[in-house]
Amino acid sequence: MHGGQSFAFFDRDMAPFVENAGDEETYQAMEALVYNLNSMHSRAGAQVPFSSLNLGTETSEAARRVTRNLILAYEAGLGRSENPIFPNIIFRVKEGVNFNPEDPNYDLFKLALRVAAKRLNPTFSFMDSSFNKEWGDQVSYMGCRSRVMANRRGSAVTDGRGNLSFTTINLPRAAIKAERDMKQFYHLLDRVIDLAISQLNHRFEVQSKLKVKDMPFVMGQKLYLNSEHLGGCDPIRDAIVNGTLTMGFIGLAEALVALTGRHHGQDKDSHALGREIVAHMRRRIDQACGDFDLNYTLLATPAEGLSGRFIAMDRREYGIIPGVTDKEYYTNSFHVPVDYPIPSFEKIGLEGVYHTYCNAGHISYVEMDAPPVHNPEAMEAVVRHMHKNDMGYGAVNFPVDFCTGCSTLGVINEEACPSCGSTAIRRVRRITGYLSTVDRFNDSKVAELKDRIIHDF
Repeated sequence: MHGGQSFAFFDRDMAPFVENAGDEETYQAMEALVYNLNSMHSRAGAQVPFSSLNLGTETSEAARRVTRNLILAYEAGLGRSENPIFPNIIFRVKEGVNFNPEDPNYDLFKLALRVAAKRLNPTFSFMDSSFNKEWGDQVSYMGCRSRVMANRRGSAVTDGRGNLSFTTINLPRAAIKAERDMKQFYHLLDRVIDLAISQLNHRFEVQSKLKVKDMPFVMGQKLYLNSEHLGGCDPIRDAIVNGTLTMGFIGLAEALVALTGRHHGQDKDSHALGREIVAHMRRRIDQACGDFDLNYTLLATPAEGLSGRFIAMDRREYGIIPGVTDKEYYTNSFHVPVDYPIPSFEKIGLEGVYHTYCNAGHISYVEMDAPPVHNPEAMEAVVRHMHKNDMGYGAVNFPVDFCTGCSTLGVINEEACPSCGSTAIRRVRRITGYLSTVDRFNDSKVAELKDRIIHDF
């Protein structure tokens, strides 16, 4: 309901339509899909649809054909091999299905790794994580790291549901105001959590009064869970009780610096405190589920505009605080600061413990200096380490530059293309969960991008 859509089981649901099709026909269909999702400016603001497709665990030959040819079409790219932006392909990883050489879809996992090493997609979701495995392979994600699964008001499914509202807490502000008094910090944190929970409930009550006819696509076409029982003039409440109400957070790293002088990448005690803070927020959210009988969830916020807006407000009020308000952005959610030198596997280990608390969504990634197309072992090692460290969703980042003048594809560190001298270079990066071209980044995200450093092995 906020503009990003996720197709929960693309391989399963498309399989019946290719039962009698060969690879060539299926590939052409997937190629058309990729082209359309990168050229149909049908979203508000003349943007293309923010789309995610989950796949990878269906083992029928038709479903495998869908998965294989979609990934191959994405690998081929757009005209002249330009890197696609959409769809965000999310490959489900599961032992016994595709993770090991003896698994039936292992070849698709290897293909996903190969294409991700060139195109930044697919990303990878992990069905064996402690918080996903109870649902088998049924958990789906959306490219801004949203996750919708458990449901106290109906079926625990992803299909036909969504996130209704979200509100993000400014953790650094509470930490700054507490002046290293932990009792005061938790008092301030609880006050803002209470406010967020109350505000989300208020917004739900406003939304629930909308009628089916006000939402002719989602409700009128009976796409939302339980909407099939509603008429055009009925309020949508009975359907959207299946949705989620999400409280997010930003700037755990800066909050820890304000509270202890060091963030969780620098100090074990700070890491333990960070885990305690996020666990506290999750406990409060779980309590709200019972208090309101609604699906409250906790989000590792994929902040874009907010990352710059919050820090600008705090800098005006509290001045420049080293390690806290001295940049143009707050660090996303529980991430280790992007400019902190830390090996890939250590970063994965530190961030992995936070995924379990953020049941509304989470993502972690590591940075490479170039597409690892000639080092597939490194790509696979990272993904396997994410799996080992109980992550739910992960990705590998690297620069993908494309000269629109001569079609050179690679890493172009200069302002002009070294092959033809053109300055018309399309620079694709992962902004949070989705890919974007750098010219669409806001100022705070441009600053963050410049600060990102490579995570060594």
